[in-house]
Amino acid sequence: MQQQGLIPTPPDFPIVWENPDDERLFWTRDAMHFPEAVNELEDEFSIRLAQENGFARACEAYDLPIRLRPIRINHYLYTAVAPVMAPPEELEAMGERSREKIGEAIARLGERWSGEFLPEIKQYLEDWDRFDLRSASMPELLAHLDETVAKFRRLWEIHFTLAFPMLMSMSTFEEFYQDLFGSVGAFDAYRLLQGLDNKTVETGRELWRLSRQAQEMPEVRKVLEEEAADDVVSTLEGSAEGRAFLTGLDAYLDEYGQRGDMWGVSYPTWAEDPTPVIKMLKDYVSQSGGGPEEELASLSAEREQLLAQTREHLRGYPQAVRDEFEFLLKAAQEGMVLSEDHGFWIDFSSTARVRKVVMEFGRRFAEAGIIDRADHVFHLNLDELCETASELPNLDRKDLVAHRKAELERFARVQPPAALGTPPPGPPPDNPFNRAMMKFFGGPPQPSEERGVLRGNSGSPGMVRGRARVLRSLSEAEGLREGEVLVAETTAPAWTPLFATAAAVVTDTGGILSHCAVVAREYRIPAVVGTGGATAAIKSGQMIEVDGDAGIVRILSKNES
Repeated sequence: MQQQGLIPTPPDFPIVWENPDDERLFWTRDAMHFPEAVNELEDEFSIRLAQENGFARACEAYDLPIRLRPIRINHYLYTAVAPVMAPPEELEAMGERSREKIGEAIARLGERWSGEFLPEIKQYLEDWDRFDLRSASMPELLAHLDETVAKFRRLWEIHFTLAFPMLMSMSTFEEFYQDLFGSVGAFDAYRLLQGLDNKTVETGRELWRLSRQAQEMPEVRKVLEEEAADDVVSTLEGSAEGRAFLTGLDAYLDEYGQRGDMWGVSYPTWAEDPTPVIKMLKDYVSQSGGGPEEELASLSAEREQLLAQTREHLRGYPQAVRDEFEFLLKAAQEGMVLSEDHGFWIDFSSTARVRKVVMEFGRRFAEAGIIDRADHVFHLNLDELCETASELPNLDRKDLVAHRKAELERFARVQPPAALGTPPPGPPPDNPFNRAMMKFFGGPPQPSEERGVLRGNSGSPGMVRGRARVLRSLSEAEGLREGEVLVAETTAPAWTPLFATAAAVVTDTGGILSHCAVVAREYRIPAVVGTGGATAAIKSGQMIEVDGDAGIVRILSKNES
């Protein structure tokens, strides 16, 4: 019998709560970061070490009176935010202290990143790169894994310590701007944060430059235009010009290829499998114009012009107000850059090194015949991995892996509910932190009474009509044509180069400060994010209209074309 108020679950998504009290919490699915079913080792690294521990350490550092509870339900990631158990007067005192501490962190955001956090991250990367995985003995490799876990834990403490003031710097600036100038467009404040170079834009820009080189190399251009993506590298190896181009591609992958389709240790990186990069190069080589570099210069010039006008408008305001504007502007601009840069260094460059460590265990296990493939190691948890390594080759893990793969594949065919547990009695408390988080993740999609209309969050301004291209992963990227609308559940930074091809982007997840929305604004394409179900409602080939200002998507044709 359903408890009163409990969200009903579909028959193909049965839930057994390990802790009966958990069903009293409100759990929402994190489809922005983990849209797919999560395997054992991803659960250990990305959920336990990264999200649960990292979020908790940052909350403790800032005295935030909340904790994040992430759990894997039927292999999907769900999270609940729970208050710290303390008397009301202590919770109020914590709230005051957290506002003061996060305010201090906002003031030192760029300084701490460049002077403290980034040097520490780069040191860890050097440590990983210096360790010879192949020649290490098993005891040495196990000791290296222990060090890797400790580094990964620390990196995600940095991640969340940075993320809270980073998001709040942008959110607070927008709210201050709205207070100053009254009812203005949703994007006016964010236009003063545009055109600032960052590692995500840099990754796309360098790929564009590589495509310009390919345009000037007749044999390379012909191969990219005519060969299937899977055949491009082998064909290029057959000519001197092709080999010269591959040298440049390898250099690009060394620098920018430490990322996969999505967040997490279990996704192959571009450096391992450059097929997604080849697909984007094939598309870029047919395009003309200045590309991302020209767009960045244009956005920067527009930002400076708008900033000059804003400062002129503020001349009549008290000096204290003008000082507050400049302080918040600087912090928000630093936050905007770091919203992408921290992901490049922590979420991807560091995680790629962790993946290499894990895959070395997988390689040795497969070589010993105790698993079938190296990547099957991700179906073991950390304790099982260490036990298997210590007992190699005496523990055969094939049956265990087969069972877990079957369970994962079973739930991969299921549509997981957006929310589970017990709905809260009302909206979350209205405070700066919660508002910033809402702008990042987006609120629940607004229902539409109009047939064929989807409502989401305004992500990037403008209106575009075009054919939809629904992509479930980057492996389908070759299907995207110039002028089409990219429709996806979520877009990780590795998807960014597609924004130079797409006319607009629509996602199921996210808010105005999500990665997708931030990058869409840098590419000047309309975006509607957080629709909840665009990938289910829209079919590839349908004509759709994307209104980024209103946060509305209209399906204009019933059938695929």
